[in-house]
Amino acid sequence: MRFVRELTSWSSGTADPEQFPYQAVVTEFHRVGKHFVKKELLVQLDAARARVNTRTTPARELSAFLDVALDKWDGRYDYRSYLALPLLPLSTVAPETGPGGRVADEVDRPGPGGGRWERDRLLVDLVADALAFELAASTDAIDLLPEQRPGPAMAAKRCRLGVRAVASALTRLGLAGAVTERDPVAAAVTLHRLAVTGRVPARERALALSMLPVYVSHDEYLFIRVLQAYECVFAGVAEELRGTIAALDTGRPRPAAGRLAYARELISGAGTLFSLLATMQPAAFRTFREYTEGASAIQSRSYKLMESLCRTPEPERLDSTAYRSVPEVREVVRAGQPSIDRAYRAAVRAGSLRGPDLDLVRQQMAAFAEAVLTWRRTHHRLAVRMLGARSGTGYTEGTPYLAAVRAVPVFTTVSTDNRPPRTDPIGGCCE
Repeated sequence: MRFVRELTSWSSGTADPEQFPYQAVVTEFHRVGKHFVKKELLVQLDAARARVNTRTTPARELSAFLDVALDKWDGRYDYRSYLALPLLPLSTVAPETGPGGRVADEVDRPGPGGGRWERDRLLVDLVADALAFELAASTDAIDLLPEQRPGPAMAAKRCRLGVRAVASALTRLGLAGAVTERDPVAAAVTLHRLAVTGRVPARERALALSMLPVYVSHDEYLFIRVLQAYECVFAGVAEELRGTIAALDTGRPRPAAGRLAYARELISGAGTLFSLLATMQPAAFRTFREYTEGASAIQSRSYKLMESLCRTPEPERLDSTAYRSVPEVREVVRAGQPSIDRAYRAAVRAGSLRGPDLDLVRQQMAAFAEAVLTWRRTHHRLAVRMLGARSGTGYTEGTPYLAAVRAVPVFTTVSTDNRPPRTDPIGGCCE
């Protein structure tokens, strides 16, 4: 077999990380699904990993890929490795800190290289890649993940919803008028063309290597890309919340309100991803889900980081499965991670937050909280549609857990109770 020959040749030579046969390995994983890769290949990959010296960037990239590919072999398969998050350019869990241990206020420069720009670019890349896969599969241009393929009409619907899901990101990137086609397929083609234009080889490789489905069901491709996109959003929101804390700590209420407004925009805009995800065929989802045991969204570091930056979790929640599933975040919180709630109270006591500025910050906190609560409600509704009363993967309770936490307050200092009721987006996930 090709991958055996190429791996043997690579291992018997200099084992140069830049010459590793990525394509042959990924092709085999795609042919059968990660869960069904033969022991022979896994043994060879494990041996290759042992030869990697991680002193160089290519070697570290190879090591990260092999760790993701061998997660089931190692017995440490989880949500992070399932989504191949170590291979994507997402923010780290640990915050940057300034004098006195305060969270540093990231000054985000515009354009390439700026954190906001890079995250929006990654979001567009992920969704555009998912749509390109849909189009290629609908015309039988590829044989990747051939089981339970939907028809051309569903591919067109996914194109429409996918283009809509990245509309806000395109606007922030200065590309608001770049996709104008009314035909969803033509619009998706244009979006993909935009995404690949100027894409650096490192990003191209990251996208290719971060798609390792567990099975060969068509809809798993969409599932993985949408969840990766959400991780990108959560990482971006966490950075905005850190910036909010820093602004409140240094007596700058208007920048704090601006950060919160931007975070709300990210969460609200990402809600449209649920419409795209809701096009998954429940039968297909239940098929590949059989092989994802051990991986659950409850293990999302970025989401828990976002939650804990709003306010410090109560001791019982911090000691629950939700936070024990993300030990890195749990330890940061236990070590005294700052939160917006705490910074808000301190600013009010110090007198640096009062009058119109106090009203503005409270307004933006309430608006952000409502956006998060809306996201939770929609997530729960979609999970019920896909899972019913089934338990969750990752040894979790599934929809009962989501029902229990969907109304947990985002902040304790600001309530959303007196805000007018809002209609959840995406038409109940069935648009």
